[in-house]
Amino acid sequence: MAHLHLVTLVVGDYDRAITFFRDVLDFDLVEDVPSTTNDGRPKRWVVVRPKGGETGVLLARADGAHQEAAVGRQFAGRVGMFLRVGDFDAAYRRLAAAGVTFVNAPRTEPYGRIVVFEDLEGNRWDLLGPAPADGR
Repeated sequence: MAHLHLVTLVVGDYDRAITFFRDVLDFDLVEDVPSTTNDGRPKRWVVVRPKGGETGVLLARADGAHQEAAVGRQFAGRVGMFLRVGDFDAAYRRLAAAGVTFVNAPRTEPYGRIVVFEDLEGNRWDLLGPAPADGR
């Protein structure tokens, strides 16, 4: 059976990105090993993954002006990543305490609780949680 294994986010700096994903979003650092570009220059293979998740995020440092221009703009201002959590309120409080920028206030939709936040580069994410039992 196939599953989506990795998605790539172009970042400005490996270590800043690792710190954000590990310390703010509470992801596991799965891999951080030396690698090389297609033309033989050194780079790192850095993968983070939500605890217990299958799909990881490959953190790829921007290489050249074209990729640098894409940092923080990979989804053209739309939400491009969706992080589902079991305890929305706890996750929201943790992110707020860490200084994460929220684009709007939390709200309830038919599919659950939601708030849009920005990662360290400005890419937009949905934080998604289950709908409250009382529907509010």
